[in-house]
Amino acid sequence: MVRRARKKQNIIVRYFSDKVFTANTLPLLFVVSVLGIMFVLIRMKGVEQDYKFNELAKRINVQKVKNKELKANRARELSVKKLRAYAKRFDLNEPDEKHIIIIP
Repeated sequence: MVRRARKKQNIIVRYFSDKVFTANTLPLLFVVSVLGIMFVLIRMKGVEQDYKFNELAKRINVQKVKNKELKANRARELSVKKLRAYAKRFDLNEPDEKHIIIIP
């Protein structure tokens, strides 16, 4: 009868199987790994929301500038000097009492 030689286990595998993967430490290892993964995912979501917020804030600032430009343009177009020039160009007159209608 021939004896089979015993397979030598790797020292690291034996250490992990004896010390780390025990009934006491395995649940703790799983909890710590899940907490680590959740921490990373939450941080990534925060960074993503920060990018979206910055993009939205940038668009709001652009719209504020455009709004100011439109208000300035409206003020220019409705200035007294410009209105008088329109009246002169289109031969408009001041309205008299017959032309003014007051709606209560």
